[in-house]
Amino acid sequence: MSTTSKQLNSKWLAFHRPKPLARLSLFCFPYAGSGPVLFRPWAQRLPDAIDVCPVQLPGHGNRLAEPRLTSIGPLVEAVAEGLRPHFDRPFAFFGHSMGALVAFELALLLRRERREQPTHLFVSGCKAPQLPLTKPPIYNLPAAEFVEELRGLNGTAREVLEHPELMQLMLPVIRDDFTVCQTYSYSPQPPLDCAVTAFGGLRDPDVSQEEVSAWRDQTTATFSMWMFAGDHFFIQSALPQVLQLISRQLND
Repeated sequence: MSTTSKQLNSKWLAFHRPKPLARLSLFCFPYAGSGPVLFRPWAQRLPDAIDVCPVQLPGHGNRLAEPRLTSIGPLVEAVAEGLRPHFDRPFAFFGHSMGALVAFELALLLRRERREQPTHLFVSGCKAPQLPLTKPPIYNLPAAEFVEELRGLNGTAREVLEHPELMQLMLPVIRDDFTVCQTYSYSPQPPLDCAVTAFGGLRDPDVSQEEVSAWRDQTTATFSMWMFAGDHFFIQSALPQVLQLISRQLND
């Protein structure tokens, strides 16, 4: 794709600092209610061979004025179209929680359309898609109850939770992201051909080690699983170890 085409679609990538010598792009998908700022430090910590591409979804961050998509199908279709110009060299996907579902469904969509496919899929803090929800959804709770649930999940900054104006701005974004996750319905399909690596937190109250290991059914290629000290947001507390494993697996 031309440089002009990439520039027209640059709204899909935030905090992206291209690495001219990179041989592979790593597209990173954030968890519900967060954004690509989560991956801002990754570019400096991963080797120059890996170009970190943090994905900015519609209705988030500097795209807040755009309509958000609240179901996985239309969201993934939009992501596929937006990122198409950036699939001009080998690439891999990383996604945490909601981001893992987006990355997984995007890989399936690219395969259905016989387009470029990732060489590696990293899924983090997310139970395998074929497993049913075991807890009642919270996306449709009244605002006060929804906020209390967010406090218990430990993924929303206290500064946001305790700032009424910020919460008024962010609550619809977070609720819509939870709608994507909690209305997700898996359609059985043949497993992927790319390698899959699954990460989990040993103290994650929502995703067990068994639910992480079930991702092995989603690939015919190499599968590996790594569990880290920490809760659902271990990718922050165990970031050095996570990045070391990503670097090792992409350089093998």
